[in-house]
Amino acid sequence: GHTTGPSLNNDKLYKFAYSAEVYVDRVKASLQKSAGYRISSGVDVNLLWRNPDNDDDQLIKITIRDVQVENVNERPAAKNIFKGKSTEKIIGKEYLEALQRPIVLELVRGKVKNFYSHQNEPGFTQNIKRGLASLFQLQLHSGATREVDISGKCNTTYHVRQDQVTKIKALDSCEIEKQGFTSHNQILDVSTKATSATIYALEDGFIKSIKAEENYVLLLNSRRKTGAKIVSKQRLELKSVQAGPGLIAGKQVASVIKTLDSSYVAVPLVAEPVKSECKKCPSLSEHWQSIREHMYPEKLSKAEAARSFLSFIQNIRKATKEEILQIIRSENKELLPQVVDAVTSAQTPASLEAVLEFLDFKDASTSTLQERFLYACGFASHPSEILLKSLTAKFKGDIANEEIRETLVTVMGALIRKLCDREGCKLPAVVEAKRLILSRLEKAKKDDNVRMYLLALKNALLPEAIPLLLKYAESEEGHISNVAATALQRYDPSFLTKEVKETMNRIYHQNRKVHEKTVRTTAAAIILNSNPSYMEVKNILLSIGELPLEMNKYMLCMIQDILHFEMPSSKIVRQVLKDMRAHNYDRFSKMGSSSAYSGYITRGPDVSSTYSLDILYSGSGILRRSNMNIRIFDRNAELHASQVVIEAQGLESIIAATPDEGEENLDSFAGMSAILFDIQLRPVTFFQGYADLMSKMFSATGDLINVVKGLILLTDYSQEIQLQSGPRASTEFLGGLAIDISGGMEFSLWYRESKTNVKNRVAMFIAGNTEVDSFFVKTGMETTLEVETTLDFISTVQFSQYPFLVCLQMDRVESPFRRYVTKYESLPSGRRYTARRGKAELLAGNEYPLHQENSNMCRKVFGTKSDSSSNWF
Repeated sequence: GHTTGPSLNNDKLYKFAYSAEVYVDRVKASLQKSAGYRISSGVDVNLLWRNPDNDDDQLIKITIRDVQVENVNERPAAKNIFKGKSTEKIIGKEYLEALQRPIVLELVRGKVKNFYSHQNEPGFTQNIKRGLASLFQLQLHSGATREVDISGKCNTTYHVRQDQVTKIKALDSCEIEKQGFTSHNQILDVSTKATSATIYALEDGFIKSIKAEENYVLLLNSRRKTGAKIVSKQRLELKSVQAGPGLIAGKQVASVIKTLDSSYVAVPLVAEPVKSECKKCPSLSEHWQSIREHMYPEKLSKAEAARSFLSFIQNIRKATKEEILQIIRSENKELLPQVVDAVTSAQTPASLEAVLEFLDFKDASTSTLQERFLYACGFASHPSEILLKSLTAKFKGDIANEEIRETLVTVMGALIRKLCDREGCKLPAVVEAKRLILSRLEKAKKDDNVRMYLLALKNALLPEAIPLLLKYAESEEGHISNVAATALQRYDPSFLTKEVKETMNRIYHQNRKVHEKTVRTTAAAIILNSNPSYMEVKNILLSIGELPLEMNKYMLCMIQDILHFEMPSSKIVRQVLKDMRAHNYDRFSKMGSSSAYSGYITRGPDVSSTYSLDILYSGSGILRRSNMNIRIFDRNAELHASQVVIEAQGLESIIAATPDEGEENLDSFAGMSAILFDIQLRPVTFFQGYADLMSKMFSATGDLINVVKGLILLTDYSQEIQLQSGPRASTEFLGGLAIDISGGMEFSLWYRESKTNVKNRVAMFIAGNTEVDSFFVKTGMETTLEVETTLDFISTVQFSQYPFLVCLQMDRVESPFRRYVTKYESLPSGRRYTARRGKAELLAGNEYPLHQENSNMCRKVFGTKSDSSSNWF
């Protein structure tokens, strides 16, 4: 014949053996130890009708019989969940009957034109039949095509060699209704790879055997050793050909189907989404009661807090607004902030409505909760337009507490950036929020308001805000010019135009007016970090030696750090140094205590992290700014994990010293500003004004002021995967951080020394669950990772002599690291098989060396102190 698809003989019954297997395991593991199950059955196929006008249009009937469900790997009797259970018991009587009801396919040139089945059949059994029906779709000539099967409409390539056909389906091209979400930053996300191949062996124009295999691999980007794979295999093998029923006569497909069974209807071949109901799941309030004790504030640096936070979010995502409000309304003051963290991080319409109904921004007494809510919004892993819209509405309304107002607009800036990163810049709520911030900044009269809108822009990083930031950086002073300059520093260098660089050069070289050291050094950092020209580098190097005392030393350290850490501009700096008389001994042997230094915290195969630490003093030995950054990056992306800046100004009067040039009129001030996971937080003031400073100095207990405390959802990945054999898989990776960052500053006039301390305590918990769900059996694997650590950063300055002594200490305590993998197979009745493996280790503590000069100084500082001074700390 001239058929271009497989062809069946009349009056024959083709008897096949069929099996569909599913495996779930770690990526590198062999399948012999995997969790999974196998469904096997007989499959009978016979020809019902052939179109009299076109041999290549045929109806075939497919019947599944003798269904068995078994382990995919041998299990001892005690661990076999199917042991002693009949198929009917495992699958359930009505499901089994539905599964064994025949289906009819209309094949035209080998492609499934229509799939006929009973209309109201359960989705699960219908999908298993779709998985079997899709195997019968093939073409007998090589080439690429787009075709529809159980996986959706996919790009498919056929390779034909005599009686063998290979079908490769590009799974990432399949159009099918997708559910789920990914994390905002690539480093915190999960990457996936999926493949599908089917090999057909033909005999006498029809199928002799089919082997299909589909693989999904999921890897955590930050630790690619952690991941999961799902393997789905199907086999169909011809066992015998017997005499079978005759053909049905008829001209039209429709009439033939009617003759056969009037309850058949054409159903789509693409899988339908199905979800099995949870029979024994605890209610939200029962779950909360079981984890509540881990959520007290003093336990927030423990991994158990992060674990409980993640499981709470998973349950909130299934809950109604009423169930959520019931918990929020009944909880006590200590636990409420953590509840608000979790409810906000859940990011469902119900959770947002619940928390907005509960919080009253007109009430100043609940400002702690309002702040926790706002920060959780800023850290949202996949924020919605509704969220930004709700916050904008709150901002336009009455807000009792001024600090909350400031936090709110800062967070709006962060959400604008996240939505823009996901092609959402044109959404009405984003356009409205941008307009609001930019127009109010231009109208702002008070410094505090200007600063607040600048902080919002420091998060939003809008290209159109650059001209405004330049204006504030160059024409204002103190805080304002500082925030504007550091906002420009956060832009990707590709946005920094010629105009930006010209302004930064004017500020650094003070062409138009005198600027403070803090802004000048930020300007220099921007120039050196954005493809500086030969002349720009040369002018900066020539200026070293002519700068105020400590600034000379600071700039020198900055240049040395660029060279030592091989930063992008190190090539041009080396070239200028070689050509230049600037490289003279006098210029580069400046005294002083300021410093700038970068180094690695970890260097891994997937992700590395670096710290950079720079400290600038005034000429009289008082701290002007200390800046500690931690960045995480992989081959393609970067994450600004944290920045803690402590700034002080106008403190010379305490030690009766002379302020530096251009800084005579600065008001006494000290405070701290932090960036956490790319989000600028609202700055915290230690003291403002001379009187405030004096009262705090004499009552200083050395207690640290809390800057950030709470629970943050970092990794938030959830995808549903339709397997081509019929079942649905779901994969979820959640990563939570319990964090506690505090800082402080103390003085001792007696010992003429000052000390700043920043303590970062964090616990991280990552949980991955990959599960395949056929309504009558579930199989999957859970992976957990947990680590707890503390990073301390202390700087001690003795200013009884010049150059004063400075000792910087950065320590990480010994940290427990635990990881577990649990594979499971379970039946709805509760019968369950699990295999668990784990490993716990202690990661050694570390004192980061910073640099040689610093180590020498620390010896002096701690060597010169008499014993009586030890009780001062």
